[in-house]
Amino acid sequence: MEFYHKPVLFDETIKSLNIRPDGIYIDGTAGGGGHSLAIAKCLTTGRLLALDQDPDAVRAAGDRLKDYPCATVYHTNFSSMDEAAEKFGLVPVDGVLLDIGVSSFQFDNPERGFSYHADAPLDMRMSREGVSARDLVNTLPERDLEDILRRYGEESSARRIAAGIVRAREQSPIETTLQLADIVRESVPAAVRRKPGHPARKTFQALRIKVNGELDRLSEGLDAAFSILKPGGRLAVITFHSLEDRIVKKRMAEWCSGCTCPPDFPVCVCGKKPRAELIYKKGLSPTEQELKENPRSRSARLRVCKKLEETKGEE
Repeated sequence: MEFYHKPVLFDETIKSLNIRPDGIYIDGTAGGGGHSLAIAKCLTTGRLLALDQDPDAVRAAGDRLKDYPCATVYHTNFSSMDEAAEKFGLVPVDGVLLDIGVSSFQFDNPERGFSYHADAPLDMRMSREGVSARDLVNTLPERDLEDILRRYGEESSARRIAAGIVRAREQSPIETTLQLADIVRESVPAAVRRKPGHPARKTFQALRIKVNGELDRLSEGLDAAFSILKPGGRLAVITFHSLEDRIVKKRMAEWCSGCTCPPDFPVCVCGKKPRAELIYKKGLSPTEQELKENPRSRSARLRVCKKLEETKGEE
């Protein structure tokens, strides 16, 4: 199956990076190479470093960018982009793009085990390495499963589902996506089953986030990206659910905040200055037209900030 990913907020994201033909850019989540190709087409003497932790994505992006000598494709998680950029002598950079979450290919390829719409081995590993979703549901204590579902899926029926998983695995191991989806459906209250959408959606989201350490990698990736940005450089991040967006919004707000002295102080004594400014105050959401063309974009949010010049004397 060909690696395919339909980028959301595509034009808005490329425009937000304010690409210069001689600039240096990192696409931390190359996926199928759509964003990377658009960036590469804008460059003349500039450079692009396209990263992905999924070996399938690395092969696909490499093939798509093979006619662009300005582009380098490298297999690593975006949380290590500072190390990757140093390795290729591409520090500092003019822009970084992160398109967080699961690609269309990963969702639509049953063998990857991300979807509850087709029966497949219960996997969910973006890197194809390490602990899988199958390992978690068959080995973790009930309390730990409940915590994962509540924390990463914001699942109100977390206790019922965790108990259902433990009961089921006592009979036989949970091996496939549809096995798990059926267990979730049978575990939640009837009122939940009657609601629109599949009752296993949040459970699959929670397990996927835990398997891939997504929120930790996002936090690390944001700091890595900001650390290698030039003054005036831009960081553009697309998120797909509230947990991701909350992290991005908070981190950008920290970079954009200045004095933290109490309001009743007559003068500033902390000396803190803003390190960045927001390009879009509240971020951008997909247009109605994009929502019609790509329903998966419904929860997407694009946030962009620009790194400011350091103030003299500032550490």
